[in-house]
Amino acid sequence: MTIMIVGGGQEVRYIIRSLCARGYDVVVVNRNAEECQRLSKLSKALIVHGDGTIPRVLEESGVRSADRLLALTPRDEDNYVICSIAKLRYGVAAVFALVHDPDNEEVFQELGLEGTFSITVTISSLIEQRSASRTIRSLQPLADGKVGVTEVVIPGTAPSVGRALKDIRFPASTLVAAILRDGEVIVPNGETVLAAGDALSFVSLPERYAQSLDALVGRE
Repeated sequence: MTIMIVGGGQEVRYIIRSLCARGYDVVVVNRNAEECQRLSKLSKALIVHGDGTIPRVLEESGVRSADRLLALTPRDEDNYVICSIAKLRYGVAAVFALVHDPDNEEVFQELGLEGTFSITVTISSLIEQRSASRTIRSLQPLADGKVGVTEVVIPGTAPSVGRALKDIRFPASTLVAAILRDGEVIVPNGETVLAAGDALSFVSLPERYAQSLDALVGRE
């Protein structure tokens, strides 16, 4: 599989190294000559010095044979142009974009991309979740940060203790997926009653996370 990456920076170097280690053929297009030199010394990827917003540069870099394209430049405007060229002009099967401003995600999605990554949304969600409660064990953003799975331990003082799930006022977008109790996994239903010490995994949208957590453990 051939993966084309347009962009640069420290994070891109890590991505290149990881993809090459997994055996993928990686092509990197970067407009910074000095960074191209560094990348060529640090990885086995094919490094092309050029502006990825120019169709000719992408074509000469082999975009027609790319199975995946990742637009990872520091500018949303450039990433949009790159994705448009790859998706609409050259028909790359799977195109992904880094979106810095969350307000731009909808515009990118209209291109029919396979995925967008918003570091701003993901980090904001993680910070909110990490700082919201000491009872959180783990959390995992999914679908490019658009939804998250969180495991939370129910303290004895929580308002949800002794209540059935059907009686707890969750936001409409929240789903309780599993409960770990005394070493046993419970797949819950509306009649399941929560107990202190339950490790509960729930799925929620980032904007509904705080409400979901309040319903389970209360406000600190």
